[in-house]
Amino acid sequence: MSDPELPPEEFARLRARVLDLYTGVIALMIVGIAVLAGYILLFVGPLTSPGAQKSFGLALGLAFLMATLAVHLVDRMYRLWPLGRTVHPAQPAPISDQSLARFFRWMVVAAAVAAVAYLLGVLVTG
Repeated sequence: MSDPELPPEEFARLRARVLDLYTGVIALMIVGIAVLAGYILLFVGPLTSPGAQKSFGLALGLAFLMATLAVHLVDRMYRLWPLGRTVHPAQPAPISDQSLARFFRWMVVAAAVAAVAYLLGVLVTG
């Protein structure tokens, strides 16, 4: 949705500015993830030492948070392009008897896999 009073060159300048902002944030997130991965590999050491588990967990959690922000920004960039929508989501299909049957079949399979995994875990550890 562009403002009709906005000249085309101003519109292009604003679009480029927003795209540069998105690109800068994504680049910073990738650099941050690389720094945290380097910290984990070089400085944390074995996870049995005191405080290493907490440091590892915090660094890994922050890396996942940065990755989530980067994925969210890229998703927003393609769904809602700066100053105008370009991608329209597909309409969901209607719910039918076949789709419900397929859903329940997969739920039964997932429950069976979870039960087998639980039993194997009990047998191996117990």
